Amino acid sequence: MQASVHAAVRELTSEVGRDALTVPMIASRAGVTPSTVYRRWGDLQELLSDVAVERLRPETAPGDHGALPLDLMAWAEQFLDEMSSPAGRAYVRDALLGDPDGGNAGQCSAYAAEQIDAILTRATGRGEEAPDVETVMDHVVAPLMYRILFRPDGLDAAYARRLVTALLGARGR
Repeated sequence: MQASVHAAVRELTSEVGRDALTVPMIASRAGVTPSTVYRRWGDLQELLSDVAVERLRPETAPGDHGALPLDLMAWAEQFLDEMSSPAGRAYVRDALLGDPDGGNAGQCSAYAAEQIDAILTRATGRGEEAPDVETVMDHVVAPLMYRILFRPDGLDAAYARRLVTALLGARGR
């Protein structure tokens, strides 16, 4: 049922736009009753939040570019590109709006942490010195997300690269 409801949300969003969505419309498309949707998700915003979290899940492992700085820079650039796109920003807003207890935000954070952990584990396996996951979250992901949400002007791949360079450069001191 969850898959069919999620598919209905994605299809209808493409067809009529997010602002036109209603629970009865989604339920009809998914082949369930509106009461089923309300029982499972509570309201439309919680459903949109659930769909957003699923859409924010990375589909592939981070690329291996042969060295930690290259891997982290490539990942940060891709993260920025995906999250700062109109669709990415809408998914982030939906994930946070329908999530009063913070569980969806925590899940989105866990997705990023898992990707970073894979990069750091690979670097350590190559014999490179690597920071811990939380340090990368604090010095790369957090500033990127802040800028995406609150100060998007002038946000570009060079900014993401500067964050990684500053993080890794500070470790060498």
